[in-house]
Amino acid sequence: MSDNKFSEIRDFDSTSLGVFLYSWRKHLIIITLSAAILAAFFSSSWFITPLYKSSVVLFPVSSNSVSRALLTDQPAAKTDILEFGEDEQTEQMLQILSSSKIRDKVVEKFDLMKHYKISPNSKYKNTTLNKTYEGNITFRRTEFMAVKITVLDRDPQMAADIANTIAELLDSTKNEMQRERAMKGFRIVEHEYQKLSEEISVMEDSLKKIREYGVYDYESQSEMINQQLAIEIAKGNTSGIKALEEKLALLAKFGGAYVSLRDMLEHQKKQLSYLKARYEEAKVDATENLPQKFVVESAYKAEKKSYPVRWVIVLVSAVSAFLISVLLIISLDKIGKLSPIKKNSNLI
Repeated sequence: MSDNKFSEIRDFDSTSLGVFLYSWRKHLIIITLSAAILAAFFSSSWFITPLYKSSVVLFPVSSNSVSRALLTDQPAAKTDILEFGEDEQTEQMLQILSSSKIRDKVVEKFDLMKHYKISPNSKYKNTTLNKTYEGNITFRRTEFMAVKITVLDRDPQMAADIANTIAELLDSTKNEMQRERAMKGFRIVEHEYQKLSEEISVMEDSLKKIREYGVYDYESQSEMINQQLAIEIAKGNTSGIKALEEKLALLAKFGGAYVSLRDMLEHQKKQLSYLKARYEEAKVDATENLPQKFVVESAYKAEKKSYPVRWVIVLVSAVSAFLISVLLIISLDKIGKLSPIKKNSNLI
């Protein structure tokens, strides 16, 4: 065989690719159409369960503390109750939404074990349930720092209900987590507040007893008695001097305790005032709740299925079948043309 013949076979330049494919047009059309028909058939509801999508979009709040948002008297610590949260709050929200606390409540409320048709006698029922849950329910941060909850389900109303329920559970779950800590903090402040109140009550009783002895204001009383004593000494009034000396002795006996209790009581009352403010704040945090989110968009019942997208499946299948067929035909054609060459080579 001539070198030109080898060149034709090797380079596949005897005809253009378009002419070559045209010669196989019937086969390619039949294969492509068959693939498209099969893809449309096997992507129907008989083989793939159609899923409907519902979504909720949330923004986190900037402050989780009721007292910090509404009651604190410190401007630096005060936060705006209407302010949207930032990166940190968004990440916290995503973590809570993905937690088992919310998942378990959703599974129980909607009986997802039965809804997802998972056998309760299955050895790996919980693993299967969790994987199905994670495959159908997703949480992601949007480009605007919001959080999007997306639920896929074969029942469009169920998808919407699950999405809205998860959004509602965010409040109760986060509040429950925070309330546990807030209650412990409240108990600590309450104990200190009551303890200090009792100490102040004891000091006030002691101060009252000292006043019963006639000590009302140590500094002014001692000054006044000393002035009067000087007058009586100048007059030579023995009885008056004796009476004033007795009063001075009484002041000397109880004056130190009076001054000490009075000053301590003043300090402790200031502390009690501070503790009372903290007590009221801790009580509000332990007993009251604020919403933990701003709902931008609630979920609604979808009118059209979201999965599978049949036209995409059909298109990809048809194009794939066409390309694979072209490659297979070209390969078979080359193999067929190379066979005579091998035979001639063996004859030589």
